[in-house]
Amino acid sequence: MKIEVIATTRKLQGTGASRRLRRANKVPGIVYGGDKPAANIEIDHNPLFHAMRREAFHASILDLKVDGQAEQVLLRDYQMHAFRQQIQHIDFQRVDPTREIRIKVPLHFVNADQSQAVKFGGAIVSHVMTDMEIACLPKDLPEFVEVDLKDISAGHAIHVRELKLPAGVRAIVHGSDNPVVASAMVPGAEVEETDTAAPSAADVPATAQKKPAEAAAAAAPAKGGAKGGAAPAKAAAPAKKDDKKK
Repeated sequence: MKIEVIATTRKLQGTGASRRLRRANKVPGIVYGGDKPAANIEIDHNPLFHAMRREAFHASILDLKVDGQAEQVLLRDYQMHAFRQQIQHIDFQRVDPTREIRIKVPLHFVNADQSQAVKFGGAIVSHVMTDMEIACLPKDLPEFVEVDLKDISAGHAIHVRELKLPAGVRAIVHGSDNPVVASAMVPGAEVEETDTAAPSAADVPATAQKKPAEAAAAAAPAKGGAKGGAAPAKAAAPAKKDDKKK
């Protein structure tokens, strides 16, 4: 299914010109790539906003008509307003039908309700990935990649290499060479600690945590004095009165 975007050439550039376009309910943008120079464009906001709500808009070859001349492009980037539902800027890249492209496409998970792990094992399927990067020629670009969960078993996972990709499409992975796409885990299957486990340090009294020698030293009274230091000195004897009269 082809998606068409209507645009016109944008003659004025700069921050002020872009603000005026947005106030006029238009979106400034740019088209680059291919053998042509980059072109500044403007698009009516509302049709573009509603078109971008479709999943296929983000992973399909688009027909961009600039001043009536059509060319095939991919959506490469866009900026939204911080809190308004307003597109601030949009970027398109021209497509060469003879060159391989790289793009992220969404994953569609199917047949989870038919999985034995879900029906009889009580497992819950987690979607670890929601999209994946692929490489292919423009003519082979799929709108999505299907992930069949029918044969997943409890405690196991589906990896990228197990996916059935359309002809001419290959997966691009980063880091791990075979990342997990989805997993089926039974809640509460993790090993739980028993009541016979050794108590933690937080549950043991402070005196019991000391070494035996330290505990004995703390329990015995300090020699030669009370708690805070030396024993109190004896009271001085009262001075004798001199009965002799001077």
